[in-house]
Amino acid sequence: MDDIKVRFHLPDFAAHYRLNLVFANMVKYAPEYFREGVEIASFYGVFPPSIWNGGRTVGGTCDESFIKMVIKAFNSLGIPLRFTFTNPVLKEEHLYDPFCNKVMKLADNGLNECIVNSPLLEQYIRSEYPNYKLTSSTCKRITDPGVLEAELAKDYSIVVLDYDLNNKFDILEKLPHKDKIEILANACCTPNCQKRLDHYRLIGEQMIIYNEHLKNHPGEPFNINDYATETVTTAINCHCTSRSIFDVIKLNLPTFITPEAIWEKYVPMGFRQFKIEGRTASNLNVIENYMYYMIKPECRDEARFMFLHNLERNGAVVIDGEKSKING
Repeated sequence: MDDIKVRFHLPDFAAHYRLNLVFANMVKYAPEYFREGVEIASFYGVFPPSIWNGGRTVGGTCDESFIKMVIKAFNSLGIPLRFTFTNPVLKEEHLYDPFCNKVMKLADNGLNECIVNSPLLEQYIRSEYPNYKLTSSTCKRITDPGVLEAELAKDYSIVVLDYDLNNKFDILEKLPHKDKIEILANACCTPNCQKRLDHYRLIGEQMIIYNEHLKNHPGEPFNINDYATETVTTAINCHCTSRSIFDVIKLNLPTFITPEAIWEKYVPMGFRQFKIEGRTASNLNVIENYMYYMIKPECRDEARFMFLHNLERNGAVVIDGEKSKING
């Protein structure tokens, strides 16, 4: 495995900004703590309140100075931001959203990327922002091997595997382009959930409702219960996302992948891209996921101490004199 990179896509460049900046510098300056070949391939997420966002409901707002600072901080380390623009219910009117287009223009430097789900938004990005590499989202729920092979043949830099296929090795072994397949290792959702596509749709609707609230009721608190729709009864009543890494390990779901399996099974098969979910997870849960997957077992305690020490010491991150500002 000499010189083989094991590339991790990590959450979330905005919500976990300070945490991820500290961790990225640990990878750079303390490589002795890390498993063989670990590399940060991207930090994925959105700057709220992106109406194009999907997969997880993300609230809050952030200003332009914060956006510029985050782009600069991670891009200067050679790490792309990958925008989770996977809302499946967008209409043409949403394509021209001023905030999302401003973000796209600010980050349009040839390094940053987008994850897409809606054909409408994908076509718009390809036309208006051709410098962005595109990833095909797991939100598409592609579980048919033939359809998946067709997706891999398209012009995507990465295709995120539906995690119901994670341990179906009879299918995985036959797939082409393994180096462009991204595998979610720590999926917290129940396998074979029949409501997952509906959940993604309802989350997309919730993001639209949230953005409309900000536009029509500026300065007023947002309460999803004020919008008594199917979104409320379904999208916010799933408790899977509250599972910690320890809950997921104990459940031993058929979609779960251990770090040992990554290095001993998946990497030798040709897979190189792995996703750690946790965009809306607590900082503590994100830290423990990072320790579990990327740090050598014998180094976890010391690495965790160093991580927390540096996070505490750098309580207010300043990049070239620019301070962050994020509300929500």
